[in-house]
Amino acid sequence: MIRRRVDRPTRAGLAPRPARPSRAALLLAVLCLATGLAACASRPTAIAAPHPASASTTSAPTTTTAPTGSPVAPTTSAAPPPAASNTPSAASSSAPASTARWVPAPGTAWQWQLTDPVDTSVDVPVYDVDSTYTSAATVAALHSMGRKVICYVNAGAWEDFRPDQQAFPSSVLGDGDGWPGEKWLDIRQISILEPIMAARFEACRAKGFDGIEADLVDGYTDTTGFPLTAADQLRYDLMLAGLAHGLGLSIGLKNDLDQVPQLVGVFDFAINEQCFQYSECDQLLPFIKAGKAVFEVEYQLSNSQFCAQADEMGFSSMRKNLALDAPRWPC
Repeated sequence: MIRRRVDRPTRAGLAPRPARPSRAALLLAVLCLATGLAACASRPTAIAAPHPASASTTSAPTTTTAPTGSPVAPTTSAAPPPAASNTPSAASSSAPASTARWVPAPGTAWQWQLTDPVDTSVDVPVYDVDSTYTSAATVAALHSMGRKVICYVNAGAWEDFRPDQQAFPSSVLGDGDGWPGEKWLDIRQISILEPIMAARFEACRAKGFDGIEADLVDGYTDTTGFPLTAADQLRYDLMLAGLAHGLGLSIGLKNDLDQVPQLVGVFDFAINEQCFQYSECDQLLPFIKAGKAVFEVEYQLSNSQFCAQADEMGFSSMRKNLALDAPRWPC
């Protein structure tokens, strides 16, 4: 069984987030990426200082009690690396335009299940399921019912249970991310990580998926074992978007709220955990204003505590168990 993380389950009492870089500095980083980094190679980056050591904002999984109330009940389940480099290729540093790419509209209902097997009986237009354990047959079955299917890929941490886990050299593995068998990745080493992520995204495309959920793309705000900066994260996120779009796949921005202004024009939807609990949802409104869905989940709030506001904001919100199994309590 696959278990998801809660990215900020205990924000109260933790060290504050590092100060945000200036808008001008981030725009400079985007310009450098768009023009091919050579123009910026001779100057030191002033995007952000290395993230100071602090308590990790990710906790180990805990046993959760099923929320009260009646969920929308599911029924029967259906069936050697190159040298490191900080410079991404020009093709991967920005996302090519595509008129055929799927962009879900605000308010689109969804199901998020990362356990196996996938329950295909939930009557919603969008499913978000695991890349490894979801078969092409399951994706095809969902398509036959008119569903779009998002492919979950952990893009920011190494996991010891993935079939490609030996493709990651030790040089890119950092501190544990709070979950057994997982370690943060050094996203600065794009020449190593890009082909691995490209292979993962291609596997999603080959199974018939419509889009990508690239998880843990805000490591620069956490304690990873590497001095990651906002510029490093922006470069990596743009690379991921370019890979997905190059395959004709949509891609969602997972959390990473501080970089929404720079990335809303590149990513096709947003996926967020617990923005109502932590009073962060306003930062996702640029996606709604751009006509792009915000898929949002709460784990600890009751529906009465967030659904009215979620509906007013145009979010696709629901309550889920922390395990991200089949039950869901939609707004």
